[in-house]
Amino acid sequence: MKQANEAFAELVRPHLSKLYRLAYRLTGSQHDAEDLVQDVLVKVYARRDELTSIRELSPWLGRVIYNQFIDDKRRYGRTPLKLVGSDADVEDLAATANGSPANAASLAEARGRIIEALEKIAEEQRVVLVLHDVEGYKFKEIHELTGVPVGTLKSRLSRARARLRVLLEKDGTFSESSSCNPLDGAQIDAL
Repeated sequence: MKQANEAFAELVRPHLSKLYRLAYRLTGSQHDAEDLVQDVLVKVYARRDELTSIRELSPWLGRVIYNQFIDDKRRYGRTPLKLVGSDADVEDLAATANGSPANAASLAEARGRIIEALEKIAEEQRVVLVLHDVEGYKFKEIHELTGVPVGTLKSRLSRARARLRVLLEKDGTFSESSSCNPLDGAQIDAL
């Protein structure tokens, strides 16, 4: 039994931080994310013999996390999806500010506005935007996670980006003439 536990831990350990980050972004709270990951690990442990036959374990585990989140959401009622950052995100944000308190404050304010705008986007679009642009999942992986066809994912992502752009232009966070586009990869990675 001890060897089975160690083999399971060895298989899953490299994916834990990504799983937790995904769970945290989906649930919006540390406690709920920990519970979600724990629930998934208990379920997956029961199927540990199958894990070695899965070619790409990370997307598969991500799909299990996503499905468990959806199941829990249905079971316990509708709660809004919240996008939140971790302390590491704040440290990354400070590091990109080149040490200047003014730059750090400006970036933190822009980040807050982006998160507020993201919360105003339809959940199905927000999930695709977070998975693709923030977490770096490829469309194929998002399809495997959600079961949504790739073409639909692409159109949802396009609509989510367009809606986000409109919301950020409206509040002054982003403008076409702005030299700092909060929708480019470097900015959205700070979420």
